Amino acid sequence: MNTPRPPRFVPPVSLAQHRQDAALALVFLTRLPLPIAGPLADGAAARAMGWFPLAGGLVGGIGGGIAALAGLAHLPPLAAALLGLAAMVAVTGGLHEDGGADVADGFGGGRDTARKLEIMRDSRVGSYGVLALVFSVGLRAAAIAALLAAGGGTAIAALVAAGALSRAGLAALAAHLPPARRDGLAAAQGTPARATVRLAAGLGLGVAFVGVGWLALPAALAAAGATALMGALARRQIGGHTGDVFGAAQQVAEIAALLTLTAWMTGA
Repeated sequence: MNTPRPPRFVPPVSLAQHRQDAALALVFLTRLPLPIAGPLADGAAARAMGWFPLAGGLVGGIGGGIAALAGLAHLPPLAAALLGLAAMVAVTGGLHEDGGADVADGFGGGRDTARKLEIMRDSRVGSYGVLALVFSVGLRAAAIAALLAAGGGTAIAALVAAGALSRAGLAALAAHLPPARRDGLAAAQGTPARATVRLAAGLGLGVAFVGVGWLALPAALAAAGATALMGALARRQIGGHTGDVFGAAQQVAEIAALLTLTAWMTGA
């Protein structure tokens, strides 16, 4: 008779590890020169996904601040919005935009899974990728311009909320979809635990609530729906996730959250 094994003991994450995970999230998603003290703890890359919403809120706040300052300088709302987006791209290195363009090229131009993945690894941008970038920048710029018309503080709050919410679902995406490549960076990052998924969801909603109050709820539903749709599309197209899929999911979720907030906050 086999004796059942006792449940595996998982040691709690220390405060120092939480700080390291949060710093690692910023290193992953931004170009901010943050030093990581000491060697990475086991599972740090996957746990860092729980802190992605904080990085997203910071990126949104920087973009919103630049856009608001441009508005105070009496620039047209659309020009100010584009400057805010440019600041966000500068902070992230265009990480998510690049992923969105690669996914559009791969999903739109590949006939089978192998070819789709091959196209997504190609550094060149095709027509589908260019169109994806045009729509991403255009829709977000239009939303930010409308928010700026309602006030610089309104734009900052909405961008902080959208930045956090659009990255809150990436941990769930990684937890529920298998890696499409065994040798990809997304596969090497590992699968986040349920606690990490809950942390990301809680932080995303919490940051958004601080920024826009109860409007965080419809924005969160819009972002979650967009992320889920991207996950279902990725499963159908390539059988799982990649780093590019994460980038594309962030883009569509941010657009969904921003458009929702614009409709509610401006009455547009």
